[in-house]
Amino acid sequence: MVTDELARRACADRGLKVPEEVSPVSVLAVAESDVADLGSIVAAALAHSPAVRTLLAALEAEQTVPESAVRDYYDRNLDRFLTPDALRRGVDPFDEAAPGDTLPYDEVRDHISRELRTAAGRQAFFGWLDQARGAVTYSHGHEHPGDPSHPDHEHRH
Repeated sequence: MVTDELARRACADRGLKVPEEVSPVSVLAVAESDVADLGSIVAAALAHSPAVRTLLAALEAEQTVPESAVRDYYDRNLDRFLTPDALRRGVDPFDEAAPGDTLPYDEVRDHISRELRTAAGRQAFFGWLDQARGAVTYSHGHEHPGDPSHPDHEHRH
């Protein structure tokens, strides 16, 4: 709830229109791999808060990924771009790969750029959230469970 409220305020400050939820019980599914990458609190906020989704999308859209970063990612991760045939043959992309064993850079460039923009947007979101949460003061007895700054950080609500 705190993350949702902080995101609503940030969206208002940025002039972003937050879509109304169709149903208060509707839940957006968040992929398990995203939960692992995002953490359970952010994943829950994304699943339940249109404001969080709007803010994250805006932060992702603001990111610029230089061409050199995209190319560097491709060159360092050739194993991700093996062709199906090369995978079946067990080709090592860093040792014995022939020129046709990896997908051409031009074919995967846009996909890599989107992945890097998404990662940069998430990093910007985490930075924003850490800063925004730092300014929150909880009422006594309603501190965040697990907050190590609270003397009773193992309490439950």
